[in-house]
Amino acid sequence: MARPRKPLLSTDRIVETARELVDTEGLAAVSTRRLAAELGVSGPSLYNHFRTKDEILEAVADSVSGLVDLSMFEDGRDWRTALHDWAISYRAALRDHPNIVPVLARGPGRRPAALRLADAVYGAMVAAGWPPAQATSIGALMRYFIMGSALGSFAGGFVDDASAYDPADYPHLGQAHLLAEQQEKIDERAFDTGLSALLDGLAQQYEQVRQSV
Repeated sequence: MARPRKPLLSTDRIVETARELVDTEGLAAVSTRRLAAELGVSGPSLYNHFRTKDEILEAVADSVSGLVDLSMFEDGRDWRTALHDWAISYRAALRDHPNIVPVLARGPGRRPAALRLADAVYGAMVAAGWPPAQATSIGALMRYFIMGSALGSFAGGFVDDASAYDPADYPHLGQAHLLAEQQEKIDERAFDTGLSALLDGLAQQYEQVRQSV
């Protein structure tokens, strides 16, 4: 009987395995030795696809960028609706893969999916009538806001021990120990509030831009 063949090693398979490691154990878990063990191959075989661990992490980051929906910039939605819908999709991708956010936060570099994302946002803003400089600022602003929201939970940062909030020291934190148990609801509401405020402010600026034309 023929021996079963090992699955062929591919770039996609390496990236998928590395992403799973990052998701479950964090960035520090990724090494060529660990990946080779997970994939059932020899370490040197990985170098046919990636030269370094950093290249692997860059590829993982780009695979997450590739999950972000960009169709809203191509289907006729107005700029504000497009930014809103894109922000929701972007945050969802980062929420599902939060451990890779520090790599994404370095900027797009040479990553194709990340560059397509930046190109789509900038192009849509310029097409909507924003001056190029402001379109660049909008892309940066949205990136700061979305990535910041994915770096950690506000509500989850408060311990659920009421004794940690002595009213003599923290007179306004009497209910802070209850925040963690409603983490998802609070964080979602905070993101929605911030996104609406951000877009409202941009809408005011946009009216000024249009009046000055």
